[in-house]
Amino acid sequence: MKNFDRISFNPAVMGGKPCVRGIRVTVGTIVGLVASGYANQDILALYPYLEPEDITEALRFAAWRAEEIELPLVAA
Repeated sequence: MKNFDRISFNPAVMGGKPCVRGIRVTVGTIVGLVASGYANQDILALYPYLEPEDITEALRFAAWRAEEIELPLVAA
């Protein structure tokens, strides 16, 4: 996995979905807001504990994940 300092995975937080800095805001939430037309300023107003870099990294992570290919493991 690429180096994403602000993206965390914890089974105890949001069921292990990728979250921003371990808080209960998922990458999917941020991507969904951007896709719905919210500007970064709007998102930061809705979630004042987020930082602009959180939005950027969430979008970078989503773009990287969309390009990742998962291959099934073949039993030996």
